[in-house]
Amino acid sequence: MFEQLESVEKRYEEISEQMARPEVATNPNLIRELSTEQSKLEELVMSYRKYREIGRGLAEAREILKESDDEELKELASLELEELTEQESDQAARLKILILPRDPNDSKNTVIEVRAGAGGDEAALFAADLFRMYSKFAESIGATIEMLGSSPTGIGGFKEVIFLVKGKDVFSHTKYESGVHRVQRIPETESSGRIHTSTATVAVLPEAKDVDIDIDPNDLKIDVYRSSGPGGQSVNTTDSAVRITHVPTGIVVQIQDEKSQHKNKAKAMKVLRARMLDAAIQEQQAKESANRKQQVGSGDRSAKIRTYNYPQGRVTDHRIKLTLHRLEEILNGDLTEMVEALRLADQTAQLERTVESV
Repeated sequence: MFEQLESVEKRYEEISEQMARPEVATNPNLIRELSTEQSKLEELVMSYRKYREIGRGLAEAREILKESDDEELKELASLELEELTEQESDQAARLKILILPRDPNDSKNTVIEVRAGAGGDEAALFAADLFRMYSKFAESIGATIEMLGSSPTGIGGFKEVIFLVKGKDVFSHTKYESGVHRVQRIPETESSGRIHTSTATVAVLPEAKDVDIDIDPNDLKIDVYRSSGPGGQSVNTTDSAVRITHVPTGIVVQIQDEKSQHKNKAKAMKVLRARMLDAAIQEQQAKESANRKQQVGSGDRSAKIRTYNYPQGRVTDHRIKLTLHRLEEILNGDLTEMVEALRLADQTAQLERTVESV
């Protein structure tokens, strides 16, 4: 591990030297590229330097205990040794996590698809609640939302809603949300006070660029038709809705939110690329199925991952057996504690697999 850390620090210093050169400083594209690379290495390098600093402090404390005749000084050194030993252990654990291979998709924007599952109108309302939760969470991490497509119901729910979350490292914050979400509550229309259980499925896909997914236009079947559903007269009087079928994979995307056919097509292509990249990722993970069973962020759409229980005011994530009695805050977008717990569990699983493979 330490050879790798030395190599990373060396590269970090090389970048600093390069950026100081006049010919590099006047090249905006190269500066941007080097700055991006350096920022990715910075946390690891700073943590490694802190680890070494702690090591030097430990060496000095041990030297005092070994050589000094001053009892008061030795007592201070003994206390420092105890404190620094604990710090060294914590810092070493942090370095092990930081040196884990970074998910190449973590820095990407994210396409999130929320679909109502079992439960009829109540499931559609729950899908709308999840959309609001993710919108609020995006806002809290400095990200923005772009609507890509939706199928609203007449009572404020969604049969389906697809949106793009844009910002820094968005996928790293949202990738653990894929799966079946379950809600337990008493619907407003339930006169007997009986608790209903409804579900919604969430798919979290890294946004794909042209360089990630090469789509042959000859593989696409594009249909245009009149939009349907709520939205006013202009929605269903022109052929603005677009359906794109990727014939080799059978992936179908339909978008009708915009009045412009061109805008709907552009949004549909964005969703299509994301789904195709996700399919490629799923295929790769399937090949590593033994590891994937231990991985928190496996993205299994059929797995029930979380329950939102209104009568008890709790949210339970079944993958890591974590229950938080903060239902209202979580539905208002305060997902940070949940996300950090899932990330830690995923990193711990990765560390265990690394140890087993050595």
